[in-house]
Amino acid sequence: MGPRGYRRLAALALVCGASLTAAVGAAAQGTPCGRTPGLLCSTVVVPLDRSGAVPGTVALHVEEFPAAGQPQGAIFLIAGGPGQGSAHTFDLGSPNSAAIFRYLFPGYTLVAYDDRGTGDSGLLNCPALQAATSVSDPNVEDQLVRACASSIGATAPFYGTADHAADLDAVRAALGFDTVALYGVSYGTKLALAYASAYPTHVSRIVLDSVLPTNFPDPFSSDVLRAMPATLRAFCATACKAATPDFAGDVVAVANALGAKPAHGIVHGKKDTLGGVDFLSVVVDADLSPGLAAELPAAVHAARLGNFAPLLRLHVLDTQASSFTAPDLSAALFAATDCRDGPFPWAPGSDPASRPASISSALAALPAGSLGPFGKWASQLGNATLCEAWPAPAGGVNLAAGPLPNVPVLALSGGFDMRTPTASAQSVIAQFPQGQLLVVPGVGHSVALADPSGCALQAVHNWMSGAAAIGQCPRSPFLVAPLAAFPKPVKHAGPQATFAIVDKAVREAEASWLIESDVSPPKPVPGLAGGTLTLVGSDGFRLSGYALVPGITVSGTIKLGERRTVALDFQGSLTVEGPAASKGLLQLVDSKLAGTLGGHAVP
Repeated sequence: MGPRGYRRLAALALVCGASLTAAVGAAAQGTPCGRTPGLLCSTVVVPLDRSGAVPGTVALHVEEFPAAGQPQGAIFLIAGGPGQGSAHTFDLGSPNSAAIFRYLFPGYTLVAYDDRGTGDSGLLNCPALQAATSVSDPNVEDQLVRACASSIGATAPFYGTADHAADLDAVRAALGFDTVALYGVSYGTKLALAYASAYPTHVSRIVLDSVLPTNFPDPFSSDVLRAMPATLRAFCATACKAATPDFAGDVVAVANALGAKPAHGIVHGKKDTLGGVDFLSVVVDADLSPGLAAELPAAVHAARLGNFAPLLRLHVLDTQASSFTAPDLSAALFAATDCRDGPFPWAPGSDPASRPASISSALAALPAGSLGPFGKWASQLGNATLCEAWPAPAGGVNLAAGPLPNVPVLALSGGFDMRTPTASAQSVIAQFPQGQLLVVPGVGHSVALADPSGCALQAVHNWMSGAAAIGQCPRSPFLVAPLAAFPKPVKHAGPQATFAIVDKAVREAEASWLIESDVSPPKPVPGLAGGTLTLVGSDGFRLSGYALVPGITVSGTIKLGERRTVALDFQGSLTVEGPAASKGLLQLVDSKLAGTLGGHAVP
């Protein structure tokens, strides 16, 4: 997945003074575009089917930002998904984004193009599949997948990673570069590795951020499931003690319970259902959302104790935050690429009707512990279930490791990355004699831009500038700290008890704002026990009768403060009301709450 807005906070602080004056070299071509001075856009036309059996072409949208100063070469920026167009995602037309990547890769011409089927390169769009937000009903998912493949038609087999790699080489040749550096993020690392294997003489160096090997993703997500408990334990360490004594144990217990019997509830007046696979998807999504990561320990522990309301609400918030338009992340291209690549437990040309039996046989043959502490139901987290209905061919693209180039390689892995576990980065970097691995504790997916301390960003910059060693990154402070356990309802709370509940409500609201801050268009966020949170501009939110427990409400406006630290600073004025509350006014200054409730100074 691509970067969310919060991940640009630390990066922008490092590069806000970077020069954007481009020195247009002989290789640069195209016409000026975007708001970044010197950015050039062009089109590279490639065959749809390089065998020639199926006619047609794809016009690839290409953006090139020539290097400033002494040229060091060119680097291709390769986005993830699959389904994200790299030009669209990295947004070199924005001066702020261009400055970030110029800082990451000093002296390099930056190249980003939209892969076939994404962005402005023949976008694939299956609206019904794009709008689907749940995998709780495999039959419905099968219908959506079949309909999507049918709408793509005879061209569906030509969106595999091997096709994307050939396109990358066509863009390289069209721009006149003999060798290029590669920067891949998530699925972009798989594409970078596939390109390096197929075209080793054209690669000068590689940066792999959140590594996906070419023989992944696992069709049952077994690697993700096995690594999840240890990843959760490392993330929480001592930070979640106020919420739970055992976050990983809570996740395992709740997941298996929901795998057997989904939970149902009402969130903001609408019915919501949460099954085991959807719950695991929420847990995985926390590696892209610090706000979700802050709320999950308390919500999951409450669910383990029988109160599913906080977790159902988080499911709704995560669904809103994870809904993308096709230009941002094409669900159709995701399916077309992953279902063409595999690997799957069936032959590529098999009849889709035979594949459920193949899946069942493969699951039965798995050694004990292959899915970690989760039941076989959890295998639906992988792509086998998604792609079982995809028409033949499904799977079977040859991405076997070829003669990888002996070039400098830097791999980044987040200690809290659950979708591409560190073991994958270790296995890949072992194949490169000049490889180095940087594991950043506490950081999730897409490390360089997700590390709010800027340490990972600095490490990439230094390595690209010729530093022999990359060093280590300490664990970064939380943007918002993990919440304490959710409070229980009360009939009437005195000043101190009211303050304690309101303080938790404010911390929870800060985390909820962080979850939803990039949702477009903005949507009101329901309070757990009533009221709403509404976004105000890009740096604040308004609470209207917001409540964690019935009868104690908070209203007022909160905005980001001026303190320049990793941990976000909030300030604002709040009114506390409700039949169970000691009423009064509170001020939030430097994220510290104080004031008067029931005529008494608090805290």
